[in-house]
This record gives sequence, C-alpha cells and structure tokens, in this order.
Amino acid sequence: MSDPHPELVEYKRTPVFDEQSLPAGLRRDHRTKAGVYGRICVVEGRLRLSVGDGERVLEAGEVAVTLPEQLHAVEPVGAVRFYVAFCRPG
Repeated sequence: MSDPHPELVEYKRTPVFDEQSLPAGLRRDHRTKAGVYGRICVVEGRLRLSVGDGERVLEAGEVAVTLPEQLHAVEPVGAVRFYVAFCRPG
C-alpha cells in the first residue's frame, strides 16, 4: 500500500472491518480529534470515502488520509475489508 503521508506515525489501529462489521458511526459523518489523522487502508474490495462535498472509491491496496477534525464517512461498495490507523505527525 502506498502511503500518501509517510511522515505520520501510527499510534492506534481499529480491527479489520468488513461490510457486515462496519460500525454505523463510520457510515455517517464523523471526525477525528484535533491533531489526529485517519489513515484508511483498504485490504480487499472497494470502499467509498466521502469528504466534504467530494467522494472517491478506494480500491484494495489503496490508502487515504483524513485530516484532523475533517468530516468524512465511508460506505462499502460490495464486499470489503479495511482498517483505520490513527496517526500523529512524527
């Protein structure tokens, strides 16, 4: 997986979610705390990421980073496996 922000240091990680175990809170707009970046890592399948007025579909092997306090939501596009790594600048 190519990391768009390699300078970020992971300090915590969610379990791997799939289309069944994805928490409802991640499907609606939410945000990280001040100073916390969310590194969304798609292991298998496809995941729709909505940020502000835009959206994109992440494919297996892709990584996207949400900025601190940035509103975003995710939605599976069929079967998917992904996790979120919480990071701070290193």
